[in-house]
Amino acid sequence: MPRTKKTAKEVKKQTKTSKGTPKKVAKKEKKEAVVVAPAPSAEKQVVITQFQVKQGDTGSPEVQVALLTKRIEKLVGHLKGNPSDNHSRRGLLGIVSKRRRLLNYLEKKDDRRYKIIAQKLGLSK
Repeated sequence: MPRTKKTAKEVKKQTKTSKGTPKKVAKKEKKEAVVVAPAPSAEKQVVITQFQVKQGDTGSPEVQVALLTKRIEKLVGHLKGNPSDNHSRRGLLGIVSKRRRLLNYLEKKDDRRYKIIAQKLGLSK
């Protein structure tokens, strides 16, 4: 049997409750999500201001390498006290690899900047 389109009255009848009052149908409203990044911690802010290339800079390779170096130092200290924490050890290897990739990029892009950041952080190949 072919389906027929329902009229507005038929649809309205279906939405009524047993008491005869219409149900409230919730409308889905699209809300725009505004994502606000939390402010960096005081320790992180110190590193950012120390290594930023210009005012307000948080994404330059120098800042990223410096932040990763601080995270590496913290994780190494943690692993000295917890030598069997293999999950953190794997995370440490990922952070070290990421820092190495950033340093390789910086060395290709501007060797002078690479040498400055490596000297400031006490890094060597």
